Amino acid sequence: AGLSTGQRVVTVQKGPLYRVRGSHVTLWCKVSGYQGPAEQNFQWSIYLPSAPEREVQIVSTVDPSFPYAIYTQRVRSRGIYVERVQGDAVLLHITDLQDRDAGEYECHTPNTDERYFGSYSAKTNLSVIADTLWASMVPQVLTRTEGDAVELTCDVSKSTAQHTHLSVGWYHLQGAGERRAEEVLTLSKDFILRPGPSYVQRFLAGDVRLNKVGNTTYKLSIGGAEPSDRGQLYCEAAEWIEDPDETWKDISRKQTERTSLAVMSQGRDLSVDIAAAETSLSEGDTLQLNCMVGAQKSSSRHFQVLWLLNSVEVARVDPHGVLIWEDEYEERAKLGQLRAFKQSNVVYVLTIYEVELKDNGTYHCSVSEVKTPGDFHSIQTNLSSGIQVDVKPLGYHMRLSVSTSTPQVMAGDALILFCDVQGATSPMSVQWWHLPPQHPGPQVPVATMEQDGTLSLGSAYQDGRTQGSLRLEKASSGTFTLVIPNTLDESDGGRYGCEATEWSRGQSWTEEEETVVTVSSMDEVLSSRAGLGLHAMLRSRIATVRYGQSFELDCQVNARYTLKEVPVSVGWLFQPSPPTGHYHELVRVLPSGTVAWGTAQPHFQAKAQLTKAATSFRLRIHNAVAADKGTYQCEVEVWRRNTLMLGQPAATARSNAVGIKVVLPESKLQVATKESSVEIAGGADTAIECKIMFAQNNSHFTVTWYLLPPPPADANPLKIIRAHYSSILEYGAEFSSPAQKSRFLSQRVSSNIFWLRILSANPRDQGRYYCVVEEWLWLVDGWYKLGEGASGRTTLEFKLPGEQ
Repeated sequence: AGLSTGQRVVTVQKGPLYRVRGSHVTLWCKVSGYQGPAEQNFQWSIYLPSAPEREVQIVSTVDPSFPYAIYTQRVRSRGIYVERVQGDAVLLHITDLQDRDAGEYECHTPNTDERYFGSYSAKTNLSVIADTLWASMVPQVLTRTEGDAVELTCDVSKSTAQHTHLSVGWYHLQGAGERRAEEVLTLSKDFILRPGPSYVQRFLAGDVRLNKVGNTTYKLSIGGAEPSDRGQLYCEAAEWIEDPDETWKDISRKQTERTSLAVMSQGRDLSVDIAAAETSLSEGDTLQLNCMVGAQKSSSRHFQVLWLLNSVEVARVDPHGVLIWEDEYEERAKLGQLRAFKQSNVVYVLTIYEVELKDNGTYHCSVSEVKTPGDFHSIQTNLSSGIQVDVKPLGYHMRLSVSTSTPQVMAGDALILFCDVQGATSPMSVQWWHLPPQHPGPQVPVATMEQDGTLSLGSAYQDGRTQGSLRLEKASSGTFTLVIPNTLDESDGGRYGCEATEWSRGQSWTEEEETVVTVSSMDEVLSSRAGLGLHAMLRSRIATVRYGQSFELDCQVNARYTLKEVPVSVGWLFQPSPPTGHYHELVRVLPSGTVAWGTAQPHFQAKAQLTKAATSFRLRIHNAVAADKGTYQCEVEVWRRNTLMLGQPAATARSNAVGIKVVLPESKLQVATKESSVEIAGGADTAIECKIMFAQNNSHFTVTWYLLPPPPADANPLKIIRAHYSSILEYGAEFSSPAQKSRFLSQRVSSNIFWLRILSANPRDQGRYYCVVEEWLWLVDGWYKLGEGASGRTTLEFKLPGEQ
């Protein structure tokens, strides 16, 4: 409701207003500082110049019989109507303004306040003037070739006595059935040129222009027609007047007849490719780039070619073949280090005879087609893909690094080693060697890859032994991978080295690096629990989870060996909150991959997800509920292969405990707490309001109404009625009789406003009323109460007969 301590103020659109005969006119009116319902009513009247003291009623939001006879038909046919913008603001619409509509308009708001205080109406003047705006353009049917110029003229005039401005614009309709016109270019009432979204770039480039070429003549110029311009073009003029509130209003608009424009396409068949003999160079080498143009009937067409390095122009060749270098390249061209020329109408060549480091980067060629060799306007332009040129400095030596993804393995696991060579620009050979633990030397050759890719194995590895088929592969331009698929014992550990040799112009240089790996015997490790070093640590990103959310537990396992080839089982344990004294096993994953679910907490099975990574096990619980609250642990067991699942595991590790809380979403409920009073006469109806200021979007509400009787009655509040979120009504003991039930009604009047309606009130109903709102939300498995809030008190008092 609009309860307020201020006074009522009615405001209407400031006049005098000038509007054109036959136009659609709106006048706004709003009210503030009122009491009573949020939706106020409005009545519009007019005082005609012929009888300025006589009110003529036009239209009302509350009374259909309000209009006088002269307005009845126009109101019924919605020639005049009121649009409600919001509860306390409206617009009066006059769809076809007539001379007789001129006069002083009054907006009146009927009283809903407890007493008259403030203004209840406001007035404004409306003058009706003749429509003198005129716009004309001779309709034409134009056919142009793509790239041709197009010019259209539009004559616009007005003779309005008041001070007004004009705006003139051109609009484009793509097809015959197109209803939505696209703005081309407009000269605004403020004398600013404004292009439409599709014409911004062409306007900025000066290709689309609008000029005033006489007192009343405006000219649209399109420098080069494009296929998208085809369709219909027309001119629209608008006349604008500044209202007393300093806003501008368009009081009249006129459109001209249309000109049809057909644009014949030149054909968009232009393709551009770029190629280089060599893209990886050293300083002083020669770079040659070729730009190839693909086009039909290319010999009779005219092209301009630009060479670009990192999107910056290097040189251009015009349609005549004339070459223009950018300043920083001109001196090098004079020294004979650069050359660019037109080999044919479709092949263009750029050569750099002695490349420098600054010639590094991405090269493009851009080709533009022009109508004639001297034409600056291109018909079409296409850009080649980029080609990356890499120039390395003289004396640049390769860099080498050796690494392994298997630094510690069990016997029987594979060894994988990487030799990464960077910076080599010439063919090279790679050799791997091995030095076992506690072995003074010499190094044992493992495998060699020659410059031409030929592979040879060291003598110790030629029979294949039981290590499997050893592999040496060139994975990329500079990465060599050595794989020993099946290690035998500790002797396959130790130091592994990579030696790379690059050959160029009769010279060579060599780089060498090494790494260390450890191979352990599984029987040796598993024979001693101390040797296992088995540890488990449980973590969770969140300890407090809201209902319906998911949470994940991560069991990290550390050991002195890789777990991949060792039989491992993992169990997940849970103790509810409050504790029951011991942990329940939720689930156990056996070494075979079999999943065994516990029976103590069966609700987990339907919503738990188990995953495994290299050194961790994860348990993810979806749609958390109260039963998931408690403490979790993981238990990891390692088994010997020959005693798998018989007797005791070789080692067991239980993790730390992690507590998870499951909480309800935080209540956002806010109930209006402002105190108020209502004074009524005996026998009248009234309503007490309960307003929710803020709550969760999908919340449901239970509203209970209470009465605090006036002293000296019992100070305990009396429950009147409880309106459950499920629409069940419960009356309090003092209000449960049929007579009371028929007089006290709970009503929801909007999404956030509830009323207690009291019918035929009597003095026994006096007292202070308030509501208590409970916020409820459906979460996964049931309804939950998030919170509650009480409203402010509304005092109900009775006026005695004769009181004002």
